Amino acid sequence: MIYEGSFYDPSQGVTICDPTYWNNDVAYYIERTHKLTLDKPCITIKIPFDRLGLDENMDQVVLSDFALREWVDHIEALNELIYNRSRSDKENGAFYCFRPTNVVLQRNASFVEVISEKWYLCLMITVQLPFKNNDKAMRMLCKMLPKEVEEFIAKFDLIKLNAAYELVKKQNMIREWLKSSDYCAFIANGSILPRNKDNSGPLEGALPFTSPEDVEVEICGLRGMGIKHGVTVITGGGYSGKSTLLDALNSGIYNHIIGDGREFVITDQSAMEISAEEGRSIKNINITPFIKWIPNSSAEQFSTDYASGSTSQAANIMEAINFGCKLLLIDEDRSATNFMIQDIKMRSLIKHEPITPFTERVRELYEAVGVSSVLVIGGSGEFLSVADQIILMDNFVPKNVTQEAKNLCEHDKPRERIPLTKWEIERKITTDHFSSYPQGSGTEKLMVSTMGYMMIGDEQIDIRGLYNITSHAQLAAIAFLIRKIAVSNQDRLIFLHEKIKKALEDMEREGVDIVFSSFFPGFERWLELPRINEVLSVINRMKHLNFIQLEPSEHL
Repeated sequence: MIYEGSFYDPSQGVTICDPTYWNNDVAYYIERTHKLTLDKPCITIKIPFDRLGLDENMDQVVLSDFALREWVDHIEALNELIYNRSRSDKENGAFYCFRPTNVVLQRNASFVEVISEKWYLCLMITVQLPFKNNDKAMRMLCKMLPKEVEEFIAKFDLIKLNAAYELVKKQNMIREWLKSSDYCAFIANGSILPRNKDNSGPLEGALPFTSPEDVEVEICGLRGMGIKHGVTVITGGGYSGKSTLLDALNSGIYNHIIGDGREFVITDQSAMEISAEEGRSIKNINITPFIKWIPNSSAEQFSTDYASGSTSQAANIMEAINFGCKLLLIDEDRSATNFMIQDIKMRSLIKHEPITPFTERVRELYEAVGVSSVLVIGGSGEFLSVADQIILMDNFVPKNVTQEAKNLCEHDKPRERIPLTKWEIERKITTDHFSSYPQGSGTEKLMVSTMGYMMIGDEQIDIRGLYNITSHAQLAAIAFLIRKIAVSNQDRLIFLHEKIKKALEDMEREGVDIVFSSFFPGFERWLELPRINEVLSVINRMKHLNFIQLEPSEHL
């Protein structure tokens, strides 16, 4: 390997050390992973496109995703060569790379870079150097790694890559079709919805999905069940597959790889799973569409550090609408019962009920602001009369029972119409407490625990109720993104939407890694691009922030 060395930069008047090593035309860029782990460097391997036979016009996210999945096998091969079960990785040495889930996302573990008009596929790894064994460390870095990279290049399968590209192309065509259609989701016939034990792929022997004929549609040459905009109820007995169907729809906000089983489960990309989240923090949000009044508090500007099931679910829905969500996914098993329904007997008995149940608002939510709902309901018929489409799951086989269910509701007493409500909200936050520095400290604090909490400055944020985060790497990216906005912001009042949207666009354009900082040793090196929905969801759970509600006319 050849070291590129250092050079003098006259514009800055300093000598710059470029830690890049070359093995033929493949570059190895070495840097610290974290300031406290000098024995575990991060190496970015940069392979020229022409060595892999790649086209510069190919979708970079698809290429990077495919290459990373192929590279994982080569990392395993390297570790098999040096593995010693009697020694720890620190003593023995080891190679690490990010192991992606089955969704296609932009990551820092694999990306495309253009250097002096030459295109490179970049693969990021970290290496645990063996303790007090320089000879082995040199062998790992200078012989074993370059040899395995050459093996990766030799085995790079353009046919498999093209198949991955064609799959994503078709998935995106279906997404575009949904945007201009009457549908918010599609599940192709033949899809395998149940997951295996570790949730890494389809359950072996599971029944392939088959759409009921009367709700079957054809999109881009594929036939399957279409879910229309409006209110859809998925019902059925216990263990019939209704929650599995909802979980598949929830995962359908992202494209899936070949062999996942859910490749053609495609859902509106703004969709969010909504649940009760008892104990979450809520700051200054109008929940009056669902909670008319609260003793010793304001439902119009509701705040609490420890929300109840009903107030948390109300806030989650109002925030989702504020994020731009157009499809709510709700499972009754994760919901507050008194928030979801109130039957005729209970309405007659309880004269002063502050809660307007979701049954009373779900149609208005669609008709007034265009937000559809897919609801898993197994224990109450209250939603049948307000649903547009009712799917019965019977041992994982879906049936359209809309007309049968409507017939059952014919003799129900008509509901009293409730007044229409205001759904739009707009908020700014003051930046007085929006900081990664704990009060009185000159050192930043940023950490994501395995117990479901994120720590930023003085904040300890409960994130256990966020079901759309795909991995710890995506959670880390959210933490670093929030930290970057907090550190760089100069305004006292900020619109979160605008700041986060701009930051995500920068990450998409310049690379996910632009938010990473090696200052915080508690993180692994890997990041995945998140949605704006999840970034905002984390910020909305911060207890020390001050949110200010605005009238729509104030946001100019």
